Amino acid sequence: MLHPRQTPHSGYHWDGQASRFFEGWYFRLTLPETRQTFAFMYSIEDPVGGQPHSGGTAQILGPEDSYFCRTFPDPQKFWAWPEGLGLGHWRGDSPSQPRLLSSTEFKDQVAEGYQVTATWHQGYLNDPGFGTVAWEYHTDPVYGWGSSGQPQQSTAGLLSSLQIFEPGWQILMAHGYSTGWLEWQGKRHEFTNAPAYSEKNWGRSFPQKWFWLNCNAFEGLPDLALTAGGGRRQVLGWTESVAMVGVHHGGKFYEFVPWNARVTWHMAPWGYWYMRCESLDYAVEVIGTTDLPGISLRAPTHEGMAHCCRDTALGNLTLKLWQRRGGDRDLILAATSTQAGLEIGGGPWHEPWIQE
Repeated sequence: MLHPRQTPHSGYHWDGQASRFFEGWYFRLTLPETRQTFAFMYSIEDPVGGQPHSGGTAQILGPEDSYFCRTFPDPQKFWAWPEGLGLGHWRGDSPSQPRLLSSTEFKDQVAEGYQVTATWHQGYLNDPGFGTVAWEYHTDPVYGWGSSGQPQQSTAGLLSSLQIFEPGWQILMAHGYSTGWLEWQGKRHEFTNAPAYSEKNWGRSFPQKWFWLNCNAFEGLPDLALTAGGGRRQVLGWTESVAMVGVHHGGKFYEFVPWNARVTWHMAPWGYWYMRCESLDYAVEVIGTTDLPGISLRAPTHEGMAHCCRDTALGNLTLKLWQRRGGDRDLILAATSTQAGLEIGGGPWHEPWIQE
């Protein structure tokens, strides 16, 4: 049941210990025809149970940056595969042990919850103060994290297999196409080959401060996908500021990371994201902007889930990629979108964060 393009770290990382731990997953659907996004954010904290923050959360970023959140107090009703991407969480009583079910079994046996793999995503959630959200869709992955036909890569490099960096971060699917339906507060959205994206993070601490940009719905370039981000993270007891840009296009992966490129950025507390990277062979520039206020989302902290990041799924983004030939540069592509995911998190964000 594992998709051949699955990236490293697709499986569940918890080792059964009682120490502080979280793992989170992000699945995004972009609907270009209606200019809407649905982003599902799942998390599990202290799965051993009996701890102050034990349990799970499902958050959904919906149309026009609207927001839905549902908690899952019982970590015993969470399941995940250690060998690949597969997880789910249930609320309420169910006759079955938590595991992957067929679509029909899920609808018949699970009162409320979700289940997701690399190719299937299904769920039903009900908040009395908000209403219901239900969805079923199939996904065909196009890009994992690496060039087509090549071994897929760890987002944070080879050392990410060791417990050196906190937290771990892995893009699960840089680009894919999803077909199915979703109902949001009584309105049904049906989609065919909608751009899809997924990533995850895990560990025992969250970045002190971070930024993130994502888009795979560029105008006139359906094969193009961008993910970029950076943060101040822990490394064996000290902190460092790092960032990266990854571009997939035409079957090729263009990677800009601290060990192969000079990565610089200028991030405003909100509204402006700028990154520029230079490697021996390529250069990339990414600019994100928004006039929207965004929406506050929850993220794991040492004190549990807290509103400590801000997102919009309707950001403006421009991307330029050059190939370097000696002292010259040839423009490979220039792209724009009005459906970029833009985020800042942690803090403090009293002034711009500039890394030259």
